[in-house]
Amino acid sequence: MGIPIRRRSVHERRRPFDLRRTTFGFALIALILAGGGMALRAAWRSAGDHPVAAAALIVLVLAVAFVVLRRRRRARRIAETVTDAAYGVVDAGIAELDAAEAARAEQRPEPSEAAGPVDYAQLDPYAFEEAVAELCRRDGCADAEVVGGAGDLGADVLATTPDGRRLVVQCKRYGPENRAGSQELQRFGGTCYAVHEADIALVVSTGGFTEPALEYAEQCAILCYGPEELAAWSEGGAPPPWVQAEEPAPGLSAP
Repeated sequence: MGIPIRRRSVHERRRPFDLRRTTFGFALIALILAGGGMALRAAWRSAGDHPVAAAALIVLVLAVAFVVLRRRRRARRIAETVTDAAYGVVDAGIAELDAAEAARAEQRPEPSEAAGPVDYAQLDPYAFEEAVAELCRRDGCADAEVVGGAGDLGADVLATTPDGRRLVVQCKRYGPENRAGSQELQRFGGTCYAVHEADIALVVSTGGFTEPALEYAEQCAILCYGPEELAAWSEGGAPPPWVQAEEPAPGLSAP
């Protein structure tokens, strides 16, 4: 004789656990309880002013409770209906959140596969100094920092090269029609070795250099990087300046 198997109804089948669905469900239950509590509190306060209405309300509540107890099966179905409706509201809210998140994801710009070359001439002076310091850090000068400002005595970036030499950099963020001149190089040459004790002195100018400035820099062993040299260094087409630099003679300073 076969053993009858009791099949679970649709309402008795358990749904897979969903954290967000459960959280929303508890939040909805909390709102219902809070609303019911506020209603009871208001009814209790009004009972003092309207005792007859309060008594009628108590009788009504007792009658409803009596009917529910007498008809538990029907009450269970009502509870299941209310629960399903509540979960329907929760599922609708989750669906709206998912749709909004998907819409935001579509609006996010895709990261570019390769960043273009940096236009250093478009940076403000402080951002340009930071960009040069970042190039130094990228190529092994872990302690590179921007020190430019009032009283910097010509040094905008200070760093230590991977082989232990002191690098002093002056940054000139100029336009294409404004080149660094001889007087500016002379002021830097008067402090980079004697004051900042540079082993390598470097001037980076987005506008390039005049011929007298380049002649002076060669006499004082100051490296000059114009827009072409800076672009090659930035894009990896040339080694860092300190790799090409020769050790300056001790005590070398501007004439």
